[in-house]
Amino acid sequence: MISNGLVVAAGYTAPTVEEMHLPDFFQIGSFGFGKQMLLVLLSVVIVSWFFLAAGRKRAMVPSRTQFLAESGYLFTRNSLGKQLIGVHHFKPFVPLLFTSFFFVLVNNLYGSIPLVQLPSFSHAGSAYAIAIIAFLVWVGVGIKRKGLGAFFKDLTMPPGVPPVLYIILVPIELLSNLIIRPVTHALRLFATMFGGHLAMMVAASLVAYMATQLGGIAAVGAIAPTALGLFLFFLELMIQVIQAYIFTLLLAVYLQGSVSEGH
Repeated sequence: MISNGLVVAAGYTAPTVEEMHLPDFFQIGSFGFGKQMLLVLLSVVIVSWFFLAAGRKRAMVPSRTQFLAESGYLFTRNSLGKQLIGVHHFKPFVPLLFTSFFFVLVNNLYGSIPLVQLPSFSHAGSAYAIAIIAFLVWVGVGIKRKGLGAFFKDLTMPPGVPPVLYIILVPIELLSNLIIRPVTHALRLFATMFGGHLAMMVAASLVAYMATQLGGIAAVGAIAPTALGLFLFFLELMIQVIQAYIFTLLLAVYLQGSVSEGH
Protein backbone atom coordinates (compact mmCIF):
# COMPACT_ATOMS: atom_id res chain seq x y z
CA MET A 1 0.00 0.00 0.00
CA ILE A 2 1.22 3.54 -0.84
CA SER A 3 0.56 6.44 1.55
CA ASN A 4 2.00 9.94 0.98
CA GLY A 5 4.61 8.53 -1.36
CA LEU A 6 5.90 6.05 1.21
CA VAL A 7 5.65 2.29 1.16
CA VAL A 8 3.64 1.10 4.11
CA ALA A 9 4.71 -2.50 4.71
CA ALA A 10 2.00 -3.37 7.19
CA GLY A 11 2.24 -7.05 6.43
CA TYR A 12 6.02 -7.31 6.76
CA THR A 13 7.27 -9.63 9.49
CA ALA A 14 10.92 -9.33 10.43
CA PRO A 15 13.04 -12.47 10.93
CA THR A 16 13.20 -13.79 14.47
CA VAL A 17 15.98 -15.29 16.55
CA GLU A 18 14.32 -18.69 16.17
CA GLU A 19 14.88 -18.53 12.41
CA MET A 20 18.62 -18.18 13.00
CA HIS A 21 18.69 -21.20 15.29
CA LEU A 22 17.53 -24.02 13.05
CA PRO A 23 16.07 -27.25 14.49
CA ASP A 24 18.52 -30.01 15.42
CA PHE A 25 19.11 -32.84 13.00
CA PHE A 26 18.75 -35.32 15.86
CA GLN A 27 18.82 -35.41 19.65
CA ILE A 28 20.31 -37.81 22.17
CA GLY A 29 18.74 -36.99 25.50
CA SER A 30 19.34 -33.29 26.14
CA PHE A 31 22.13 -33.13 23.55
CA GLY A 32 21.11 -31.85 20.13
CA PHE A 33 23.20 -32.07 16.97
CA GLY A 34 22.30 -29.40 14.41
CA LYS A 35 23.71 -27.30 11.60
CA GLN A 36 25.78 -25.15 13.93
CA MET A 37 27.49 -28.16 15.51
CA LEU A 38 28.10 -29.66 12.07
CA LEU A 39 29.77 -26.43 10.92
CA VAL A 40 32.03 -26.36 13.98
CA LEU A 41 33.24 -29.89 13.23
CA LEU A 42 33.58 -29.07 9.54
CA SER A 43 35.79 -26.09 10.40
CA VAL A 44 38.29 -28.45 12.04
CA VAL A 45 38.43 -30.48 8.83
CA ILE A 46 38.79 -27.36 6.64
CA VAL A 47 41.62 -25.82 8.67
CA SER A 48 43.47 -29.13 8.99
CA TRP A 49 43.09 -29.98 5.31
CA PHE A 50 44.24 -26.56 4.12
CA PHE A 51 47.44 -26.41 6.13
CA LEU A 52 48.31 -30.07 5.61
CA ALA A 53 47.80 -29.65 1.86
CA ALA A 54 49.88 -26.45 1.86
CA GLY A 55 52.75 -28.15 3.66
CA ARG A 56 52.74 -31.34 1.63
CA LYS A 57 54.81 -29.96 -1.27
CA ARG A 58 57.03 -27.32 0.27
CA ALA A 59 59.24 -25.42 -2.15
CA MET A 60 61.72 -22.56 -2.08
CA VAL A 61 59.41 -20.72 -4.46
CA PRO A 62 56.06 -21.27 -2.74
CA SER A 63 52.79 -21.89 -4.51
CA ARG A 64 49.83 -19.65 -3.73
CA THR A 65 48.51 -22.15 -1.20
CA GLN A 66 51.88 -22.46 0.51
CA PHE A 67 52.31 -18.69 0.52
CA LEU A 68 48.90 -18.14 2.16
CA ALA A 69 49.56 -20.83 4.74
CA GLU A 70 53.02 -19.49 5.61
CA SER A 71 51.72 -15.93 5.79
CA GLY A 72 48.96 -16.99 8.16
CA TYR A 73 51.39 -18.86 10.38
CA LEU A 74 53.91 -16.01 10.48
CA PHE A 75 51.15 -13.53 11.25
CA THR A 76 49.97 -15.43 14.32
CA ARG A 77 53.53 -16.31 15.37
CA ASN A 78 54.98 -12.82 15.17
CA SER A 79 52.10 -10.37 15.54
CA LEU A 80 50.07 -12.28 18.13
CA GLY A 81 52.72 -14.37 19.80
CA LYS A 82 56.16 -12.82 19.75
CA GLN A 83 55.09 -9.19 20.06
CA LEU A 84 52.45 -9.69 22.75
CA ILE A 85 53.67 -12.58 24.89
CA GLY A 86 57.34 -11.73 24.55
CA VAL A 87 60.34 -13.16 22.77
CA HIS A 88 61.31 -15.37 25.73
CA HIS A 89 57.93 -16.99 26.34
CA PHE A 90 55.90 -17.03 23.12
CA LYS A 91 57.07 -20.22 21.35
CA PRO A 92 55.08 -22.81 23.36
CA PHE A 93 51.87 -20.87 22.69
CA VAL A 94 52.18 -20.41 18.93
CA PRO A 95 50.18 -23.60 18.10
CA LEU A 96 47.39 -22.47 20.43
CA LEU A 97 47.22 -18.94 18.98
CA PHE A 98 47.46 -20.28 15.43
CA THR A 99 44.64 -22.77 16.01
CA SER A 100 42.48 -20.22 17.83
CA PHE A 101 42.73 -17.60 15.11
CA PHE A 102 41.95 -19.84 12.14
CA PHE A 103 39.29 -21.84 13.97
CA VAL A 104 37.39 -18.68 14.91
CA LEU A 105 38.00 -17.15 11.47
CA VAL A 106 36.53 -20.07 9.53
CA ASN A 107 33.51 -20.32 11.84
CA ASN A 108 32.90 -16.58 11.46
CA LEU A 109 33.28 -16.64 7.67
CA TYR A 110 30.50 -19.22 7.39
CA GLY A 111 28.13 -16.28 7.75
CA SER A 112 29.28 -14.85 4.40
CA ILE A 113 29.20 -18.09 2.39
CA PRO A 114 26.03 -18.54 0.29
CA LEU A 115 23.81 -21.47 1.32
CA VAL A 116 25.78 -21.92 4.56
CA GLN A 117 25.13 -18.39 5.88
CA LEU A 118 25.43 -19.14 9.58
CA PRO A 119 28.40 -17.95 11.66
CA SER A 120 28.90 -20.62 14.31
CA PHE A 121 29.57 -18.10 17.05
CA SER A 122 26.24 -16.36 16.52
CA HIS A 123 25.15 -19.01 19.04
CA ALA A 124 26.07 -18.04 22.59
CA GLY A 125 26.92 -21.61 23.59
CA SER A 126 29.75 -21.90 21.06
CA ALA A 127 31.24 -18.53 22.00
CA TYR A 128 31.17 -19.29 25.71
CA ALA A 129 32.62 -22.77 25.17
CA ILE A 130 35.71 -21.48 23.35
CA ALA A 131 36.09 -18.62 25.86
CA ILE A 132 36.00 -21.10 28.75
CA ILE A 133 38.72 -23.16 27.07
CA ALA A 134 40.83 -20.02 26.68
CA PHE A 135 40.16 -19.10 30.33
CA LEU A 136 41.22 -22.51 31.62
CA VAL A 137 44.39 -22.38 29.52
CA TRP A 138 45.70 -19.01 30.70
CA VAL A 139 44.73 -19.68 34.32
CA GLY A 140 46.36 -23.11 34.16
CA VAL A 141 49.51 -21.66 32.60
CA GLY A 142 49.69 -18.97 35.28
CA ILE A 143 49.34 -21.47 38.13
CA LYS A 144 51.90 -23.82 36.56
CA ARG A 145 54.46 -21.06 35.95
CA LYS A 146 54.07 -19.11 39.21
CA GLY A 147 52.35 -21.40 41.65
CA LEU A 148 48.80 -20.99 42.95
CA GLY A 149 49.55 -18.35 45.56
CA ALA A 150 51.87 -16.21 43.43
CA PHE A 151 49.52 -16.34 40.46
CA PHE A 152 46.53 -15.08 42.42
CA LYS A 153 48.69 -12.50 44.16
CA ASP A 154 49.79 -11.08 40.79
CA LEU A 155 46.20 -11.25 39.59
CA THR A 156 44.64 -9.41 42.50
CA MET A 157 47.32 -7.35 44.28
CA PRO A 158 48.99 -4.77 42.01
CA PRO A 159 52.33 -3.52 43.37
CA GLY A 160 52.80 0.01 44.71
CA VAL A 161 49.33 0.17 46.26
CA PRO A 162 48.89 0.93 49.99
CA PRO A 163 48.07 -2.36 51.77
CA VAL A 164 44.85 -1.00 53.22
CA LEU A 165 43.42 -0.63 49.71
CA TYR A 166 43.80 -4.36 49.06
CA ILE A 167 40.62 -4.86 51.09
CA ILE A 168 38.79 -3.18 48.20
CA LEU A 169 41.06 -4.14 45.31
CA VAL A 170 41.27 -7.91 45.85
CA PRO A 171 37.54 -8.67 45.41
CA ILE A 172 37.31 -6.19 42.52
CA GLU A 173 40.29 -7.76 40.74
CA LEU A 174 38.96 -11.27 41.37
CA LEU A 175 35.59 -10.31 39.90
CA SER A 176 37.19 -8.50 36.97
CA ASN A 177 39.74 -11.16 36.02
CA LEU A 178 37.97 -14.42 36.84
CA ILE A 179 34.36 -13.61 35.94
CA ILE A 180 34.02 -10.46 33.85
CA ARG A 181 37.06 -11.19 31.68
CA PRO A 182 35.92 -14.60 30.33
CA VAL A 183 32.31 -13.41 30.00
CA THR A 184 33.26 -10.37 27.91
CA HIS A 185 35.75 -12.47 25.92
CA ALA A 186 32.84 -14.62 24.75
CA LEU A 187 30.19 -11.90 24.63
CA ARG A 188 32.23 -9.70 22.28
CA LEU A 189 32.49 -12.52 19.75
CA PHE A 190 28.89 -13.70 20.12
CA ALA A 191 27.27 -10.26 20.01
CA THR A 192 29.04 -9.11 16.85
CA MET A 193 28.33 -12.34 14.97
CA PHE A 194 24.72 -12.47 16.15
CA GLY A 195 23.95 -8.82 15.50
CA GLY A 196 25.57 -8.71 12.08
CA HIS A 197 23.89 -11.88 10.88
CA LEU A 198 20.48 -10.78 12.11
CA ALA A 199 20.88 -7.39 10.38
CA MET A 200 21.64 -9.10 7.05
CA MET A 201 18.62 -11.38 7.50
CA VAL A 202 16.38 -8.36 8.04
CA ALA A 203 17.73 -6.61 4.93
CA ALA A 204 17.33 -9.74 2.78
CA SER A 205 13.81 -10.46 4.01
CA LEU A 206 12.77 -6.85 3.41
CA VAL A 207 14.04 -7.02 -0.18
CA ALA A 208 12.11 -10.26 -0.76
CA TYR A 209 8.93 -8.80 0.77
CA MET A 210 9.02 -5.56 -1.22
CA ALA A 211 9.87 -7.28 -4.50
CA THR A 212 7.45 -10.22 -4.31
CA GLN A 213 4.60 -9.20 -1.99
CA LEU A 214 4.11 -5.47 -2.61
CA GLY A 215 5.12 -5.12 -6.25
CA GLY A 216 4.76 -1.95 -8.27
CA ILE A 217 6.65 1.09 -6.99
CA ALA A 218 7.55 -0.83 -3.84
CA ALA A 219 9.48 -3.34 -5.93
CA VAL A 220 11.59 -0.48 -7.31
CA GLY A 221 12.06 0.73 -3.74
CA ALA A 222 13.65 -2.63 -2.92
CA ILE A 223 16.84 -1.18 -4.42
CA ALA A 224 17.44 0.67 -1.12
CA PRO A 225 17.41 -2.39 1.20
CA THR A 226 19.40 -4.27 -1.47
CA ALA A 227 22.14 -1.63 -1.30
CA LEU A 228 21.97 -1.74 2.49
CA GLY A 229 22.26 -5.52 2.42
CA LEU A 230 25.36 -5.37 0.21
CA PHE A 231 26.92 -2.79 2.51
CA LEU A 232 26.15 -4.95 5.55
CA PHE A 233 27.58 -8.01 3.79
CA PHE A 234 30.99 -6.43 3.23
CA LEU A 235 30.92 -4.78 6.66
CA GLU A 236 30.16 -8.12 8.28
CA LEU A 237 32.91 -9.79 6.26
CA MET A 238 35.40 -7.30 7.67
CA ILE A 239 34.06 -7.74 11.20
CA GLN A 240 34.31 -11.53 10.93
CA VAL A 241 38.05 -11.25 10.30
CA ILE A 242 38.56 -8.54 12.93
CA GLN A 243 36.75 -10.54 15.61
CA ALA A 244 38.91 -13.60 14.96
CA TYR A 245 41.94 -11.35 15.41
CA ILE A 246 40.58 -9.68 18.56
CA PHE A 247 39.64 -12.97 20.21
CA THR A 248 43.13 -14.38 19.65
CA LEU A 249 44.81 -11.09 20.56
CA LEU A 250 43.04 -11.07 23.93
CA LEU A 251 44.07 -14.68 24.51
CA ALA A 252 47.68 -13.68 23.85
CA VAL A 253 47.37 -10.73 26.27
CA TYR A 254 45.98 -13.01 28.98
CA LEU A 255 48.78 -15.52 28.39
CA GLN A 256 51.33 -12.72 28.63
CA GLY A 257 49.96 -11.86 32.07
CA SER A 258 50.25 -15.50 33.08
CA VAL A 259 53.94 -15.86 32.19
CA SER A 260 55.24 -12.39 33.00
CA GLU A 261 56.64 -11.36 36.37
CA GLY A 262 54.57 -9.03 38.49
CA HIS A 263 51.00 -7.91 37.99
